[in-house]
Formats: sequence, structure tokens, C-alpha cells
Amino acid sequence: MGKLIVSLSPHAHGNDSVEKNMYGVIIALVPALLVSLFYFGIGSAIVLATSVLACVFFEWAITKFMLGKKKTTICDGSAILTGLLLGFNLPSNLPIWIIIVGALVAIGIGKMTFGGLGNNPFNPALVGRCFLLVSFPAQMTSWPVAGQLTSYLDAETGATPLSIMKMAIKEGNPDLLADLPSATHLLLGSNPTGGLGTIGEVCAIALLIGLAYMLWKKIITWHIPVSIIGTVFVFSAIMHFANPIYADPFTEILSGGLMLGAIFMATDYVTSPMTARGQIIYGIAIGFLTIVIRNWGSYPEGMSFAILIMNGFTPIINMYIKPKRFGEVPAKK
Repeated sequence: MGKLIVSLSPHAHGNDSVEKNMYGVIIALVPALLVSLFYFGIGSAIVLATSVLACVFFEWAITKFMLGKKKTTICDGSAILTGLLLGFNLPSNLPIWIIIVGALVAIGIGKMTFGGLGNNPFNPALVGRCFLLVSFPAQMTSWPVAGQLTSYLDAETGATPLSIMKMAIKEGNPDLLADLPSATHLLLGSNPTGGLGTIGEVCAIALLIGLAYMLWKKIITWHIPVSIIGTVFVFSAIMHFANPIYADPFTEILSGGLMLGAIFMATDYVTSPMTARGQIIYGIAIGFLTIVIRNWGSYPEGMSFAILIMNGFTPIINMYIKPKRFGEVPAKK
């Protein structure tokens, strides 16, 4: 009988790498990027360029001068991705100095404070976004109307679908929901009567194209996006049929940063659970918290806060929801 030799893992090597996955997500963001330039023009370009350059600079500076490392990590794509996602979560008329502050918080506090990529418990882009939302609420809730391609700080603003939905709940008047754009407008990213929201959330079709690309390339799995969107659909449908002051489920899904968060933010490798079952639990909780914050919280949008809250629960989910180890013998009760 031959001798069985068991070597240490890993037993096989794949062609995955941090760089490949990071740049894969960046490619998936290209459709939403092009749509943002189409609707917001120079404002979108300034905000996104500032955010990306600031994030790359702060990661390089902190790594080199504060951590004392000779090799920087700015080429792995993670700082670029953080800058893009932060910019996608900002209005297209935000002043440059506020964007730089957000980038410093995202990289310096959200990422490098914990040891850099792979060690951060919270999504860095959302840390920067929520910091700006709490610190500069007026500037962060000013939403330019589409079509002002050459306007930046002086762009005309208008009410977003989420603000209309919030007002209908606050006043208990379902007639206000008549001002909401149709599902077709939300899919395409147009709002004839008001503002569109943040740079990256305006067109659901562009985000779905990015989702299809990442699923095709196996960068992410379906568990988190589907569980978030499904949970929001179910709970918003129940609430809409129980009381018409709440928007219908299709409007809830297609409005605000829900699609952007479900596809690109909640699926972050570092801050989301490792197992499929854990990811479904994580997604359901995010969807539920999003609806709760949207309908009864102080802010019209709840996606960012819901993701950050569940980022904090990810270690617990990983601890209690994990697969059985190969060869494990169940303990006798």
C-alpha cells in the first residue's frame, strides 16, 4: 500500500490576485462613470478626478512618511477604487476642499489606521462619505439637475426621488408620490422634475451592467446583491400595500444609492462575510436596515449607514456561520 502524504495548504494556485480583482471592479464601474459624465459633465469629472487623485496621494503619503514603508500599495488598484466609490457617493457640485477632506478620512481613518488593505473592518469609501454627510449636510444634500454639462459649483439643484418619498411619509400625504419619476426614468437615470442624486447612483441599467460583468468574471457572487434587493422589495411591498404613503417596491429599489451599495459597496471582500450563507444573512440585514432608516430615520437614504452597521457584524457572522471542516467529527451531546 502506498504511503499517503498530506502537505500543507494551499494545494493549488489560482490566477486571482488583489490587482486583478480591484481593476476588475474598476472596469465594472465604467458604464456608471460614462453615464455620470453624460448627465453631469464637468462637475462629475472634477469630483471623480479629485477623489481618485486625493485617495492615491494620501495612501502613498501615509505609507511612505507615517508607516515608514519603502514599498507603497498605490499600484494594486485599491486606492483608485476607493476614490472612485467615494466620488460616486458625492453630489457633482461638491467643492474640491470637501472632497479632499473626505478622501483623507476614507484612506487615513477608514483604511490605513487599521493597517491598510485587508485589515479595515469598515468600507473606507463609506467611512469618508458618512463623515462628510454628518459634517457638511447642506453641501452633501444639494443635488444638481441633469443636463448642466458646463456647470459645477453654480449648478441648479432639485429634489431627488428619496427626498420626495421622505416628504410624503413626513406629511402623511401619498399624493406627493405623484411627483416621483417613472421606473423607466429611474432605470435610465433621468429625472425630468428634479435632482438625480449622487454621481454614481443615477442609472440603474449602468450599475446592472457592472453587476453582470463582475458575476461573469466571478469577481463577486450573487448572494449579497440579490439578498439586499430582494429584502428591500419584500419589505417595501408590504409597507406600500399597508399604507400608500410608502413608495412602491420598484421605486424603492431604483432610487437612491441602493443599487450602487448592493452591487459595489456591500460586496467588498474585506468587510463582508466569507460564506454564502453568511452573505445572505448579511444582505438581508442590510436591506432591512436600509428600509428602516429610509422611512423612519433622519436621512432620506439609509444604504450607507446600513452597510457600515453590518460591516461591524461581519466578524460575528464569520464566527458563527462557517462550513464544517473536512474530517470533523460532530461532538457528542
